[in-house]
Amino acid sequence: MHERLCGSYRLKNGCLIFNDHLLSLVTSGPILPFKLSDIGEGIMEVTVKEWYVKEGDKVSQFDSICEVQSDKASVTITSRYDGVIKKLYYEVDATALVGTPLVDIETEPGPEVVHEEDVVETPAMSNDEHTHQEIKGHKTQATPAVRRLAMENNIKLSEVVGTGRDGRILKEDILNFLAKQTGAILPPTPFHEIQPPPPAASAPSSASMPKMKPTPSVQLPVVSRPVFTGKDITEPLKGFHKAMVKTMTAALKIPHFGYKDEVDLTRLVQLRKELKGLSEARGVKLSYMPFFIKLIRLKGCLFGLLGDVLICLLLLHQASHNIGLAMDTSQGLLVPNVKNVQLLSVFEIAVELNRMQTLGATGQLGTADLTGGTFTLSNIGSIGGTYAKPVILPPEVAIGALGKIQVLPRFNSRDEVVKAHVMNVSWSADHRIIDGATMARFSNLWRDYLENPASMVLDLK
Repeated sequence: MHERLCGSYRLKNGCLIFNDHLLSLVTSGPILPFKLSDIGEGIMEVTVKEWYVKEGDKVSQFDSICEVQSDKASVTITSRYDGVIKKLYYEVDATALVGTPLVDIETEPGPEVVHEEDVVETPAMSNDEHTHQEIKGHKTQATPAVRRLAMENNIKLSEVVGTGRDGRILKEDILNFLAKQTGAILPPTPFHEIQPPPPAASAPSSASMPKMKPTPSVQLPVVSRPVFTGKDITEPLKGFHKAMVKTMTAALKIPHFGYKDEVDLTRLVQLRKELKGLSEARGVKLSYMPFFIKLIRLKGCLFGLLGDVLICLLLLHQASHNIGLAMDTSQGLLVPNVKNVQLLSVFEIAVELNRMQTLGATGQLGTADLTGGTFTLSNIGSIGGTYAKPVILPPEVAIGALGKIQVLPRFNSRDEVVKAHVMNVSWSADHRIIDGATMARFSNLWRDYLENPASMVLDLK
């Protein structure tokens, strides 16, 4: 049953007075989600390593809540509010995204019930005294990153006016405060006049001193100190960019062995020139890449593609020779591959390359084109540069980077200086499987085919 109160009540200074007795209602504060803020350096997700609180724990502002681990460092997250932890959103070792709630905090409830004798009338204060008292007891609200910025610039947060929600101090507030302190707001007069100092009291009389010309006043310009007002932009990695991070992270675990050489393509340049018109008549653009790809397969057929162990490892689940080509597209670096090179002619490889380049330019390469590769070539020379240090694309165990073709002087068999078309090639191999001698023999055989392209006719299948 509810008891009905009989008597008189009134509201005084925000408190309920009933029959001349002070009452106060005990209510719960609002439950606020405490979100994971941007911790800088473009980090968009972290791993929760340890919780310092549990549900039901009472916390104060700046108390440690948890420790998170990014790909760069460990960060301790502190509370922004006084209150009680109502919910933890993540388990230990779970991934938390920036901008999502970490915990729910029930903020401090209203005042507890007090007796009438505890009520003390507060004398009136002047505006200055009131302002001073508010500042003295005020807790500034700012993220750890903002506090660190203030500390690095010797700025007291109590002196900064926050423009964020509930008076929170933002990064822009610190920058604006710093701009004012560094002279970004200039005085209206652009020049400062320096006057000569007055004569000292003990100086000799002007009669005993030689006459000198008056010193003219000096005007020095006041140079403004520029203040950088740009803002950092955080952009999450998505799609192929995010996949590239994971793939290259795995590649760092591979011990790379590098080998470089140069190839004289003078004869291949002449052969392509003769075949180019015929290929275009069939509606296909013929580049040097179909020859490079086909000869990789020929070397694999004749030489075991860097050894029989490599063949077993690469082709254990995939019997075809799928040669990938690194492409610079609007979506980023993509590596589609030509399937079953062992079954294709040079012209058929050119047809497939034309198809993949068209799809890559329009962002339409599918999963089938981008998976299943066994070896990769990167034509970095199409952009520029001669040598490179290519990174292996796991689970493959080798990759080649082709430099640009340069016209350089070289000696022929009669010791005469002739014009030669020279291309540099850079190989990287997984040194756990491929030794240096194997890589050198592979490169030598591939180079011999390119320098004498007619010889490959004997080995084509």
